[in-house]
Amino acid sequence: MAQRLQSLQHEYTLFVEQEIEHYKESVSRGILLGIGDEAVQTLATQQQLALTELILCDEVDRIIKARLRLPSYQTWRRRRLRAIKDYSRPERWGLSPNEPLVREVPIASDGHVLVAGAAAEGPALYLAARGCAVTSVEAEEEIVERVISCAVEVGLTGRIRGFVSDLGVWRPDIPLNAVVCTPAAFGGLSDSERGHVITLLQNATADGGVHLVQTLVAGHRALSVEELQQRYLGWTVELQHDERETFLARKAVA
Repeated sequence: MAQRLQSLQHEYTLFVEQEIEHYKESVSRGILLGIGDEAVQTLATQQQLALTELILCDEVDRIIKARLRLPSYQTWRRRRLRAIKDYSRPERWGLSPNEPLVREVPIASDGHVLVAGAAAEGPALYLAARGCAVTSVEAEEEIVERVISCAVEVGLTGRIRGFVSDLGVWRPDIPLNAVVCTPAAFGGLSDSERGHVITLLQNATADGGVHLVQTLVAGHRALSVEELQQRYLGWTVELQHDERETFLARKAVA
């Protein structure tokens, strides 16, 4: 099922909710109780038929939003558009225009890209800012949290899903147009397990889709090019001699 894009207003609501929750988690219980007392006093001065828990929670959130001086929707929207424009520049993430990630991944609003094993949030956010729907699968929870947090901040949550997992247990649940993997995505897998994962990703990839698999880590080969060539029989393959030595495979169109 295609990933459904969310409205800007919904993205703004998520942003506000996240900022309020972060504030609640960062202050003491005493401060929160004080805000609760302030909310009760404010509501007591208003003509309120019943002071329900929901109304009280809403007032507490309103007070916190005012204390944080969160931007209005219009201000947030202008900032969002500037941020997405910045995120969509390859240079923002240390990417050159000639890199396979920039050059080969199809940019389309209905396209879906899997990014796995990335050491940073850059690839997922770059592709989302360019219009792709992105699934980020990372074994490190911190990386997934950074991806989602940045996505909320600039209003890209409708384009990004995050999973704390490794490819050995994760399964594609939607058709993919591109797969971007580092050697870390296959870390800890045996040869047969790695082959099984690659087959699953191949079967989930639409005709004409591309796989970009980096083979180098800190200048040392972590994945065998010969093995990848065997795994991708029937695909059009080439080796990009960049700093990550990217193995590029394109699925034939039936």
